[in-house]
Amino acid sequence: MAEQAQFEELARQLSAVGAVKRDLARILPHECPAGSAAVLTLLGHYGSMRMSKLAELLAVDMSVTSRHVAHVAERGWIERAPDPADKRSRIVHLTPAGEATLRDLSRRSTELLTERLSDWSDEEVDQLIRLMTRLRDSFGDCRSAHPRLTATATATVASAARAPTTPVLEPTTRTPA
Repeated sequence: MAEQAQFEELARQLSAVGAVKRDLARILPHECPAGSAAVLTLLGHYGSMRMSKLAELLAVDMSVTSRHVAHVAERGWIERAPDPADKRSRIVHLTPAGEATLRDLSRRSTELLTERLSDWSDEEVDQLIRLMTRLRDSFGDCRSAHPRLTATATATVASAARAPTTPVLEPTTRTPA
């Protein structure tokens, strides 16, 4: 098991990942903010779904999801239709224009990552992907409270958060858990 100092450094490094996320957000077209990009990405990955499922995957309140969906629907990137199984629910799906926008977003992020990681070997990129996938798997569904988070772990995270790091000043639309 890793030492406490290693976990503290890991917490600092994960905080600094905000800079990477901000750079990725900067390349988004003006008409496609991060929330809209997330909606398109999830629909591209999972296909058509109920608004409630989309809210769950976004890990945001239904009202926030509705605003994101309205934004992308106004641009013709998605369509909303009544759910045949429950007329009170709506199913959302990508339109051809939404698929084209999603391809553009993918191209933009791929170009930025290619530029920024140009001095990384294929093996290093593969290793990063494996380790980040493993990290996400270790946390499972981060939207729910984690039963193993003890007072000691909370204190460790709080201690690491007080350490000097690159500030993460990202606006968020997530609702408190």
